[in-house]
Amino acid sequence: MALLATADACDSNAGLLATGELRALQPMFQAYGQARVFSGPVVTLKLFEDNVLVRELLETKGEGRVLVIDGGGSTRCALVGGNLAVLAQNNGWSGIVVNGCIRDVDEINSCDIGVRALASHPRKSNKKGHGEKFVPVHIGGAMIHDGEWLYADSDGILVSKSELST
Repeated sequence: MALLATADACDSNAGLLATGELRALQPMFQAYGQARVFSGPVVTLKLFEDNVLVRELLETKGEGRVLVIDGGGSTRCALVGGNLAVLAQNNGWSGIVVNGCIRDVDEINSCDIGVRALASHPRKSNKKGHGEKFVPVHIGGAMIHDGEWLYADSDGILVSKSELST
């Protein structure tokens, strides 16, 4: 899959932006990981201060997909740490977007994966297994559905109903 510059994608897809088929997330995420540019089909999770389902999904083959985690915007604990980032990298995930916090920033920054999160926090999350997989999530002012496409680079994050051409 070819990497796409988000600014160029906005310029060449004004019609899709106007209809909402292409959405730009609000500029609220910090960039982590070695891959500053990443894209792929979206897999969604909705949970709160509990990362059991995050591990469950990252243990599967990523096949270039992007895990989008709606953690409710909580900044009280981390949903992704260094071990999960290594797991995602080793299983072929393209990236992770967290509407919440991460931890082990130095470990994550050494991984060949793209990660976007609100902030870092040293506290680990609960381990109860609560949450929902493959459901629509509302992050950064946009509704994101499982199976849509996400594109991230230094300019921001776009979500599209279908794969964009380069």
